[in-house]
Amino acid sequence: MSPSSPLSSLARLTGAAVAAGALLAALALPAVGGTGTLVVSATETLDLRPARLEEPPLAQTSVVYDAKGNRIAQFYAENRKVVRLDQIADVMRTAIVAIEDFRFYEHGAIDFEGTVRALAKNLSSGGIAQGGSSITQQYVKQVLLNSADTEAGKNKALEASYARKLKELRYAMGVEEKYSKDEILRRYLNIAYFGAGANGVEAAARRFFGVSAADLSLAQAATLAGAVQNPNSTDPELGKQARERLLQRRDVVLDRMAELGRITPEQAAQAKAEKLGYKGVEAPNGCQASRYPYFCEYVRYELLTNPAFGRTQRIREQRFERGGLKIYTTLEPKAQRAAETAIRKHVFASDRALAAEALVEPGTGKIRAMAASRPYGRSAKRKEISYNPVADKSHGGLIGFQAGSTFKTFTLITALEQGMKIDDGISVSNAYTAPGYASFKNCKGQNMGIPSWTVTNDEGSPGFKTLATGTWGSVNTFFMALEQRVGLCETVRTAKSLGIERADGGPLQEYETFTLGINEMDPVTVATAYAAVAARGTYCAPMAITKVTEAGTTTPYEPSCGKALDPEVADATAHVLSGVFTKGTMRGVGGIGRPAAGKTGTTDGYATAWFAGFTPDLAGAVSVGDPRGSQRYKLTGVTIGGRYFGAVAGASVPGPIWKDTMTAALKDVPASDFTPLNTARFGGCSESCAPAREDHPETEQD
Repeated sequence: MSPSSPLSSLARLTGAAVAAGALLAALALPAVGGTGTLVVSATETLDLRPARLEEPPLAQTSVVYDAKGNRIAQFYAENRKVVRLDQIADVMRTAIVAIEDFRFYEHGAIDFEGTVRALAKNLSSGGIAQGGSSITQQYVKQVLLNSADTEAGKNKALEASYARKLKELRYAMGVEEKYSKDEILRRYLNIAYFGAGANGVEAAARRFFGVSAADLSLAQAATLAGAVQNPNSTDPELGKQARERLLQRRDVVLDRMAELGRITPEQAAQAKAEKLGYKGVEAPNGCQASRYPYFCEYVRYELLTNPAFGRTQRIREQRFERGGLKIYTTLEPKAQRAAETAIRKHVFASDRALAAEALVEPGTGKIRAMAASRPYGRSAKRKEISYNPVADKSHGGLIGFQAGSTFKTFTLITALEQGMKIDDGISVSNAYTAPGYASFKNCKGQNMGIPSWTVTNDEGSPGFKTLATGTWGSVNTFFMALEQRVGLCETVRTAKSLGIERADGGPLQEYETFTLGINEMDPVTVATAYAAVAARGTYCAPMAITKVTEAGTTTPYEPSCGKALDPEVADATAHVLSGVFTKGTMRGVGGIGRPAAGKTGTTDGYATAWFAGFTPDLAGAVSVGDPRGSQRYKLTGVTIGGRYFGAVAGASVPGPIWKDTMTAALKDVPASDFTPLNTARFGGCSESCAPAREDHPETEQD
């Protein structure tokens, strides 16, 4: 019967009044066998009028997509997808009405006959023995239950009392005035819990049978209709007995449908002959179930901590876990595959050492890939890790690894900014000691020089080193002397302008050895800094989310960029770092067949190893270290990727990973050139030229 039929209209006009009189008369009767009399107060009696029900949006699943629109993860507090009525099979709607409220389209907010029958039973038993609730009342109860955010509130929504029943009835009357019968049924089917963690008919259809709610068969629809009465008892995930109870409930529904003439006895018999057919289709939840768990974790932390996605932490959590968001991200599948493949080739999950890599797009800050050598999870037996080694602490990481000589690039940039040319240099020995305490000053003006501390080169010869040759050879003593000349604080400021922050969120350690990379970093931060050089000095903050769709409204997010370096200084830096592949520490590994620049990084005593580099189109950073503690468990005498290493330097493992990644990620992408060096400004030397007749040996340490 349609909502607009004469009988339905009459029920809407008179049903509430008739039911009210019957209810009040019945509720005033003494309980039989109880401890007292169940009486409704006069105030409640006079207040039996339609009440407005607050209906918060239903919790829905939020889905994360990569840059190509492929689903990569989903999150939910309740596994649910809200659907329209025309997305629910007719047989499902028929089944639920038949078993739960067969006169649903005929009565108003309350089924008078069913309620009187239930009240008689309740009064004779001295409590609440039968519900007699209409679908509208059940919907109201589900709304109240879902709205409760505390255990006490949920218990109150379920308590067996006449006061609650009257409250529900008032709300039900309001709901019947507000919506058509079809809309009430739709809302009920979307809010109902069916068991097996499935909320709403769409999630239930997919979880139970692997089909959409629109494609449910008679037997499947009867199964779901039977499950709503006591979903915890018939949850098929609980085992054989629960499944048998569910099968019995399905057959009860089929018999009822046949009894009411909704299906024929033959259709009922045929459906009852079918097996339960429960498939238990998994509904992945969270990053551990994602194919790209580390990028997924980065996105999750970004959504939960960044005020751009909600004013308060609670608002952000509610939106993410319950809002049914569609989250579109920057992850590029081709680049991600390239990073994963390269890491697996060079570092095994079973190795003590852990490799991590991030790829970032210059000029936008978009994170194109995040990969690590170990799987994400909590099983030590499977060599899993439960944090994000590619990101900083604010995005699920821990303390990171010391970045080593990748920080020498910031000293090089500072020297170029101060007017030095690429052939300007300094004569150095194999040992460097600060002349005095005031030789280095941090950004608070405090003396940071340590005259009692000596920095040495592991290999290489002393002599005159230029900005170019000192960088190609990564000569420690040269960069200590260069940092003394250009200033410790000035070098720190350069690093900060390129987004350099410690992975643990603490302040940068501004000691004289800052240029040697004593600060613990993460690959995303380092890759983003190098991407700024590739973008001719334009720094863009790391970006993982491009747009979010919520309730049909899409909010786009743009890159956050600004000028960090003089473009020509960035060009000169790229020019110098390009030589690392042909004349420096990566000469043995080689380039990638297109313009590229980069810097190896090895920390004191081979505690960690890095490579950070870029092309005009893509930047990346790779770290390798022992997560048990890099200072205690150094990369000496170790086997990584099936190869034994006496000592692991930046060109040993990180460099080859970077090379293989970039080669695959940029395949079929036309090569771009760097902007040529302004030779008039940076070519040759000025006041710090090489002494007459002195050779320029190239030291290849790391």
